[in-house]
Amino acid sequence: MAKLDARKRAELPNSAFAYVDSKGRRMLPINDEPHVRNALSRFNQVKFEDDAARERAFRKLLTAATKYGIAPIGFVARQLKEAAGDEGPVDLPSGPVTFLLSDIEGSTVLVHRLGDGYPAVLAEVQTVIRGAVDRHRGYEVDARADDFFGAFAHASDALTAALEIQRSLRDHPWPAGETVRIRIGLHSGSPARTETGYVGLPVNTAARVCSAGHGGQILISSATREALGETLGAGVDLVSLGRFDLHGLPHPEELLQVTVSDLPSTFPPLRV
Repeated sequence: MAKLDARKRAELPNSAFAYVDSKGRRMLPINDEPHVRNALSRFNQVKFEDDAARERAFRKLLTAATKYGIAPIGFVARQLKEAAGDEGPVDLPSGPVTFLLSDIEGSTVLVHRLGDGYPAVLAEVQTVIRGAVDRHRGYEVDARADDFFGAFAHASDALTAALEIQRSLRDHPWPAGETVRIRIGLHSGSPARTETGYVGLPVNTAARVCSAGHGGQILISSATREALGETLGAGVDLVSLGRFDLHGLPHPEELLQVTVSDLPSTFPPLRV
C-alpha cells in the first residue's frame, strides 16, 4: 500500500476517511482498496469519541468495503460481539443443521446511487434478517458487508425465516423510491464446528446455492428438501429448477425454488 504523504492526505475530502472527529482530525483513510483493507485491520486501534462516532465510522467503512468488492470475513461479527461485551463462543447448533445465506442484489450499484445513505439501508436490511432469524430459533454465524450467514437446528425454521425476510423487505419503505432485494439460499448438512463457526463442504454448498439466485428468490438444495420432509407449511411449494454444476463442488446439485402465492415466482435463469 502506497503511504499517503502530507500533501496527498490534505487533498483528500473528508468523505475519503472513515472517521473525522469533532476537532476535524481525520483517521482511517478509505480512498482506495488497499487503504480500506488497512482501515479494517486498524479499526479497533482507533479511540473513538463515543459509541455513536464508532457506529458511524463502522457503517462508512462497510460501505467502502462493498464499493471495492471486499468481504471483511469475521469483521462485522467481531464488532457486534465486542459491542455486546461478549467475547465467548456463540452457542451454535451442532450435528445436522440448515444454513441460511443471503446477500443484497446489486449492492455495488446501490452504494454508488445512495452514497452516504447506503449504511442506513444496510443496517435496516440486517435488522430485518436478524429479527426473522431470532424469532424462528436461528443463530447468526457471521455477517460480511452485505452478506448474512445463519444456522438453524430445524430446516422448517430456516424456511419460515426466509419467507418472513422476503416479505418484510418487499413491504419495507426504502428511501428515494429504491427497491432493495436479497437472494437467499438454504442448504442442510453436518458441518464441522470450530470456535468461531462452521467449516466444510456444507458451508461452501450453501454459499453456492445462495449466489445462484436473484433478488427476491429463495433457493434450496435437495438436502434441505429432504430435511424439510412434510413440514413445508400451507401454501408453500418447491419447484425443481434442475441439476447444476456449481463452482468448486464435486457433484451437480439440484436446486429448487420456494414459491408462495404472495411473493414473486418468475426470475431470470439461475446465475450458474
